[in-house]
Amino acid sequence: MAAGTAPQHQQDPSTGELVSRLSSEISQLVRDELQLAQVEVTRKAKQAGIGAGMFGAAGVLAHYAGGVLIATAILALALALDAWLAALIVGVVLLAAAGVAALAGKKRMSRAAPPVPTQAVANVREDVQTLRHGSGS
Repeated sequence: MAAGTAPQHQQDPSTGELVSRLSSEISQLVRDELQLAQVEVTRKAKQAGIGAGMFGAAGVLAHYAGGVLIATAILALALALDAWLAALIVGVVLLAAAGVAALAGKKRMSRAAPPVPTQAVANVREDVQTLRHGSGS
């Protein structure tokens, strides 16, 4: 070392700098949590849309089944037993398919409800706990 040169020490940040850094980091954390909440709500809304589509499919199938059952009644009056029995079997199968579609739609809807960003809420709670314990409270 040359005479008269002291080693340079990096100064510790001042209280103002620390508060400023804390403020910006908390702001970034809040923005990140809001973005996570938005992604989670979007995902659940998509599930609800798929479930609603399945309920729509169940309605269409039930509508066709109603038409077939009406045709069955007409055939039962007009023709021999074999023709209306075949139409009745088709109607029952369509109603069973509508039931399956309705149950699948209900299952999808239950996955989307309630549309609350549970993961984001859990992360915020964890962040608050960390801040409380980290601040010495």
